[in-house]
Amino acid sequence: MASLLNKTRGTRNKIHRCIVFIHEPMTEPLHKDIADLLPRLRRFARSITFHREDADDLVQVAIERALARSEQWQAGTRLDSWLFRIVKNAWVDEVRSRIRRDRVFAPEEEGEHVGDEFAEAHQQRMAIRKAMSLLSEDHRMVIGLVLVDGLPYKEAAQVLGIPMGTLTSRLARAREALQGLLSDQARTIP
Repeated sequence: MASLLNKTRGTRNKIHRCIVFIHEPMTEPLHKDIADLLPRLRRFARSITFHREDADDLVQVAIERALARSEQWQAGTRLDSWLFRIVKNAWVDEVRSRIRRDRVFAPEEEGEHVGDEFAEAHQQRMAIRKAMSLLSEDHRMVIGLVLVDGLPYKEAAQVLGIPMGTLTSRLARAREALQGLLSDQARTIP
């Protein structure tokens, strides 16, 4: 039996569609908990992919992996941390695959809203995206989990599989690098 979970947010470009296949060991509360986490997973995916479509695809892959391996999740543990780790690992796999294929596409969003009243806000978003893209993968993931999604340091360290001290120093370096990149961009814009 399959059930279709639809999550809509705003415009038609933000529609989530995720087909959930019900497995014997899974229960309906787990499905609801996963559905409730979709916005947070998508937000984290957007912070590391920079593209709406890539983020949606990444979340779909992560949910498929989670459902296929639902027996690996242990009741009583944090479902969100488990799913964030799956998203992170799926992204690492995707990056490796893209490197092998040597294909990188320019984001569609770069051409949106040219000349309208949202241009300044759009330029700021693009500057942040560009600065984030110049950060290392490790720094982007730390910023995505802690600053964008608001995960506590301890949970973010568990998701990334690193000690908490490493997470805090990495986050400090990431913040410093991001601020430096944004201030450099501000100086170069006429």
